[in-house]
Amino acid sequence: MSFEATYLGTNGWFIKFKKTNLLIDPWITGDLIFPPGEWFFKGSLENEISIDKNINIILLTQGLPDHCHIPTLKQLRKDIPIICPKSASSTLEKLGFSSIKILQPSEITYKHYLSIKATAGAPVPLTENGYIVRDEEGNGFYIEPHGYLDKNLTKEDLDAVITPTKNLELPFLGSFVKGAEVIPELIKTFNPKLILSSTVGGEVKYSGFLNKFITVKEYKEETNCEIVYLNSMQSIVI
Repeated sequence: MSFEATYLGTNGWFIKFKKTNLLIDPWITGDLIFPPGEWFFKGSLENEISIDKNINIILLTQGLPDHCHIPTLKQLRKDIPIICPKSASSTLEKLGFSSIKILQPSEITYKHYLSIKATAGAPVPLTENGYIVRDEEGNGFYIEPHGYLDKNLTKEDLDAVITPTKNLELPFLGSFVKGAEVIPELIKTFNPKLILSSTVGGEVKYSGFLNKFITVKEYKEETNCEIVYLNSMQSIVI
């Protein structure tokens, strides 16, 4: 076993390596509301999610509410080390987290038997993070939640890629999640054993003005890499 990946729904994952439990972009309790308020965009979990409390690291890809989810973060121990982009740091400081490591794209940190390298992610509007995560034995994965691949990355083999596999689009603005477009490039770059579909999934109900205009584009091309679609709290051993 390289690691076990449990999908929490939407952007959230719980990854269990041999020595490290990694929690990514969790939303497990409360509503998701984007400014200026729930009339604009609101997400509601059909059921709150219970996770393993033995968390060694929290990894955040963005500072937006669906990645840096305040009601969820309030429920977690404040001594858990967090790795994040700069956009999330002020929120985490206000919540009282005591160990916050800001990573810029191309920077690497080593924490609790893992190497974690930040990559350039989505510009929303600032450039957020993707990550390449490996354990001591070289097992690992790449994750980025909006379908943006850092053009400065060189090819390397990874066990898995965690990515959206669909596009989310808005009129006049085009795709703000580009999962259906990025898959061929991810396969060329990382030669993964598996692609784990993320971002557009989970047991969630959405409402509000913005939600009425979002459309979904599926990925329909053939690929020689298996794409895995998990439901909330389903796991796969890689």
